[in-house]
Amino acid sequence: MTEPAAPYPLLSVRNLSKHYPLRSWWGGTASVFKAVHDVSFDIRPNETLGLVGESGSGKSTVGRAVTMLNPPTSGHVVFQGADLARLTAREMRGMRRHIQMVFQDPYSALNPRMSAGAYVLEPLLLHAADRSRAELREEVAGLFERVGLDPRFAGRYPHQFSGGQRQRICIARAIALKPRFIVADEPIAALDVSIQAQVVNLLQDLQDELGLSYLFISHDLRMVRYLCHRVAVLWRGGIVELADSETLYRDPRHPYTRRLLAAVPVPDPAAERRRISTIGLAEPAPQGAGHVLTEVAPGHWVAQNADG
Repeated sequence: MTEPAAPYPLLSVRNLSKHYPLRSWWGGTASVFKAVHDVSFDIRPNETLGLVGESGSGKSTVGRAVTMLNPPTSGHVVFQGADLARLTAREMRGMRRHIQMVFQDPYSALNPRMSAGAYVLEPLLLHAADRSRAELREEVAGLFERVGLDPRFAGRYPHQFSGGQRQRICIARAIALKPRFIVADEPIAALDVSIQAQVVNLLQDLQDELGLSYLFISHDLRMVRYLCHRVAVLWRGGIVELADSETLYRDPRHPYTRRLLAAVPVPDPAAERRRISTIGLAEPAPQGAGHVLTEVAPGHWVAQNADG
């Protein structure tokens, strides 16, 4: 795991919220569902920030909001000095080459009517139209080799690949434009354990080679510890703890973080009982929109209720 190259942020998210109106039976808006509220974090160049939490906590909503696939209701997403939430559609299209996303289900992400080579070629046609088709096809072949696929497979269709190969195709497309930042939304959740390790090692190799920064969204806490420099814990749409990976796993402060870590099994029953008894599984207090993050140690932030 390579250390981040610079102390300043490549991406700065401040007070990001995403709300959805709930319709009543007789029409009109009855109330608002706050999927994500008041989320803030930074990601530095060549850094991987893990975003963890249970299903429904808002992880994927944050990822889609950061990439403007589903723009936030409020807040700021500043990438290389530009607030993405304030850009026009034309300006955002130019920014897309620097920001890419890898989705959880590679089969759903791929177009079943499009060959793998055409799928990887598509962003190059949109953003590198001044180059010849022959040059672009040669670059696609190089991308296939970079992610560990035989370039001869470029003419095959999604149903002819395994799950791990499909995810490699999606990663090849994501890095085709040489982006600075990639949101990886549960990229290994749909894969077998042995394939998960291959894909994670590929992501690490690409980070070292291309200087990428990742927002790595996952519920696999063991893989997050292995891959990520820092970890943000999301609960009920808000960040409740943020620290570097080793500190968070060694000294979790928020009750919800402790419960998450206690859910990771240890293959030794006696050690498992001792570990759970020392973690302390107190029920987290209800977390409202008024929570704030307090720095309890250098670089270690924990949410405190507004009422103290």
